[in-house]
Amino acid sequence: MTSVPKDLKEVSALERTDHTNLFWMIQDAGNENKLYGLNEHGSIEKTIEIEGIENNDWEDLTADTFGNIFIGDFGNNSRNRKVFSIYKIAASDLQKNSAKPIRTVFTLPKKMKSEDFEAFFIFNDHFYIFSKRNKKTTVIKVPNKPGKHKASFVTSVKLKGKKTKITSADISSDHKTVILLNHNRVWRLTDFDGDQFFEGKMTRHNFNYKSQKEGICFKNDTTLYISDERKKRKGGRVYLFNISN
Repeated sequence: MTSVPKDLKEVSALERTDHTNLFWMIQDAGNENKLYGLNEHGSIEKTIEIEGIENNDWEDLTADTFGNIFIGDFGNNSRNRKVFSIYKIAASDLQKNSAKPIRTVFTLPKKMKSEDFEAFFIFNDHFYIFSKRNKKTTVIKVPNKPGKHKASFVTSVKLKGKKTKITSADISSDHKTVILLNHNRVWRLTDFDGDQFFEGKMTRHNFNYKSQKEGICFKNDTTLYISDERKKRKGGRVYLFNISN
């Protein structure tokens, strides 16, 4: 669909809202604490510095119905992190050059080992967060409220196939479809009750192009936006992907 500027080599998330016509992106650990808004031609139209925080390991973006954007700072490659953060960027701040985030802090459920997380979305006033691990994902939830919280365990599910680490997620506007991204495929979850997303129907949509895919969000009920990282001459693009079949 379009290329991402070469300066954004490690794009780790992709989000769109009904309140702007931009693709919102972040970069992961060690990069600047900035939120980028790109137009459909791939040009950066907005750069917002997120004040007072560092980019420990920003991994995913999600948004609510009011157009607020949330940054998931919960990457944990070393698996020794104990405290995780989600930062709310108010919709009104998306027109500015800097923003003061509202922070939600969480720790893991008791007896749960530290995990690496890269994917989340909002459902029923909670953040649903998915761990990144081969063959298996653990889902936890955290209230969508500022302050300190202990996450609640939702489920742990085995994933069939090779290289099944989840890198991003989204839920449709009618809350009837969940999508989970992997470098090689998208899982589409439907026909579930409540937050038992894996108890319904799971459909795999494989990619025919290999790259490090890191960001996903809905365009509409049947079409997705997907972004990947730039590595050498591969990636660094935003794609359209159809899941109607």
